[in-house]
Amino acid sequence: MKNSIISALALLTFASSGFCYPAKELRENSEHALQKLYRHNTGAKVLGEKALAVLVFPEVYKAGFIFGAQRGDGVLFERGKAVGYYNTTAASYGFQAGVEKFSYALFFMDKASLNYLRKSNGFELGGVPNLVVADKGFYKTFSTTTLQKGVYAFFFSQEGLMAGISLQGTKVSKFTPSK
Repeated sequence: MKNSIISALALLTFASSGFCYPAKELRENSEHALQKLYRHNTGAKVLGEKALAVLVFPEVYKAGFIFGAQRGDGVLFERGKAVGYYNTTAASYGFQAGVEKFSYALFFMDKASLNYLRKSNGFELGGVPNLVVADKGFYKTFSTTTLQKGVYAFFFSQEGLMAGISLQGTKVSKFTPSK
């Protein structure tokens, strides 16, 4: 139990720490990650062409042993231009062990969803109305008439030894990166 408490404190420190790339490097990493997603997922590319904005987290780190935490920084793009910087954090408790790194992108398809991101002082993705987590087979089943949700999430570039990814409890907040 003592080791679990120490692990939890270390993970919570990790999750709340202020590590981040300078703005230029974060933009470049986010652009590269988005292009990688588009190369490997045709559905994401088609969705990106229709989206009002795309929020890309190029590197999210997750670690856990009973207690878990995750953190990453990202960029919001509108029409290919960086318009804002956000971080993603989460904490969890339960049967879990491991460390992993992954990327994810959120595609904002309507003004209401994009305004929700901008106006909230950090929102939980698990509570976002009209959120769909897209898998690799997503492209085969969607059309312009089936794209009825406000936000689509794609996970990619997963590395590490932790099972599953959950959006529940993941908080996204605006921040200002270093210059």
